[in-house]
Amino acid sequence: MDYSQVACGLSKSHLTDWYSHGVHTDVVSDLTALAFAAKKAGFDFCIASAHRDFARQATIWNTKFVAERPVYDLQGNKVELTQLNDIQRCEAIMLFSALPGASRHHFGSDFDVYAKNCLPPSQSLQLEPWEYQIGGPFAEFNQWLDEHLTDYGFFKPYAHFQGGVAQEPWHISHRLVATQLEQHQTIENITAALVANDVSGKQTILNHLPSLYKRFITNITVPL
Repeated sequence: MDYSQVACGLSKSHLTDWYSHGVHTDVVSDLTALAFAAKKAGFDFCIASAHRDFARQATIWNTKFVAERPVYDLQGNKVELTQLNDIQRCEAIMLFSALPGASRHHFGSDFDVYAKNCLPPSQSLQLEPWEYQIGGPFAEFNQWLDEHLTDYGFFKPYAHFQGGVAQEPWHISHRLVATQLEQHQTIENITAALVANDVSGKQTILNHLPSLYKRFITNITVPL
């Protein structure tokens, strides 16, 4: 297995199917145990997003960079990208969407999760912090995750806003597998992936990659 290709979303050799989602083969056992425990606690554990390859992440990135898809700030306000220069655009996008080649969703060990039975019939899933906070439909599920994730080898890499990626209470990561792949998601490997593919703002990204890497890619909530 070429770990550099896997880590940057350029290979699917590490994946297997888990209820129609691509997941890393080494997390299946722990993920299944977590879902079963959640079910016993009264939550219908579901994945909203699992593995995303480089091409899919690039599509998300490119449509946001050219303002075909909305970008929001921490307060939920739409960002007027036309008023920003290229590096400001990159920083605005990376608040909620990873740079292609640098997404943790490339790993197959990271998942956006929710409790399907807690979502009101009239409400669509948004994956926004308020849904997981007190008064939100997934508040109890979120509390259960915080209390039990580590029992099954998972943690939340974006549990708190630390000046990089916004808080994402729905994003869980398998600690052992993700830690292994993080070592291969280096500046050098990300650079190679960007150079070889069509990514909007590529030159600006490459010029600022060391600072973007430190602020948005390695800046996670480290599990205890």
